[in-house]
Amino acid sequence: MEHSLRHGLTRIHRFSAAAVASSAVLIATAAAAPAQAASAPAVTAKGAIVFDSTALSGKGKTLYGKTADTKRQMASTTKLMTAVVVLGEKNLSLTKKVTVKQAYRDYVAKNGASNADLKTGDKLTVGQLLYAMLLPSGCDAAMALADTYGTGTTIAARTKSFIKQMNAKAVSLKMTNTTYDSFDGISTSSKNLSTPRDMAKLAVKGMSYTTLRTVVKAKSSVQKATASNGHTRTYTWTNTNTLLGSYSGAVGIKTGTGSVAGPCMIFAATRSGRTIIVVLLHSSSVSTRFKEAAKLADWAFGTSTSSSLKLRTLPSGMQQD
Repeated sequence: MEHSLRHGLTRIHRFSAAAVASSAVLIATAAAAPAQAASAPAVTAKGAIVFDSTALSGKGKTLYGKTADTKRQMASTTKLMTAVVVLGEKNLSLTKKVTVKQAYRDYVAKNGASNADLKTGDKLTVGQLLYAMLLPSGCDAAMALADTYGTGTTIAARTKSFIKQMNAKAVSLKMTNTTYDSFDGISTSSKNLSTPRDMAKLAVKGMSYTTLRTVVKAKSSVQKATASNGHTRTYTWTNTNTLLGSYSGAVGIKTGTGSVAGPCMIFAATRSGRTIIVVLLHSSSVSTRFKEAAKLADWAFGTSTSSSLKLRTLPSGMQQD
């Protein structure tokens, strides 16, 4: 599913594995110039990075960092790696049907987790589960995918093996300061950790998949699935990323909030052929997270549109992540 990035993401839909690797290396090595760092707007986030994935003729460039190599929990932004592992499966079929198990509902109920309200016995495709995981941040959908693509004779064994795949993928992407103990960001041993720099590498990889770009750009999605009684059930999911439809050029990609992690975000926007990636870890509040991401993107683009930004409103009563 990867496309050419040889011309530096001039269009967001053009990537290649080689360019992804080049971007990863440059995220790791290209330090922000002092003048850039000094002129960037102040943010409350404890960790941040701004990466121009179209700079330097396609090689990318880190424009700004704040404790960019300090490990922190990253909450549901973890689900981006879950999606990357799934999309990297050999002979992946997005139309493969997965039956929702009661265990998935029990898991989110036990943890008070964000969910897509998947109904036991319903059959959803892998593609639909990606929407369910990445838009409303469904931990039930994340568990369904981990259970489907892990190996073993029990749900616990399969999800554990899937997390092992996540860690292997982090190593292959040279995410040297990242470890996963969770498929959705609910840390089981306080070892679900990453850094802004590593997460920028993951964002570059994730956005190399056409399917993921399509999913994370959607403000909402209506999907029809086969219910347990054989009838059709309609699911409607809204994206928790309120910069979509609010910030000009926003193209994704994932929010996350946790009691330890605080409000987190991986954000991407494209303007005039440039794609900017902003990562924030542990902002002071959910709304501040969005405003700070917009301000940093504006700074990178050399614009000031965030000053009049009005965030898209989520449906009444919808969970925020």
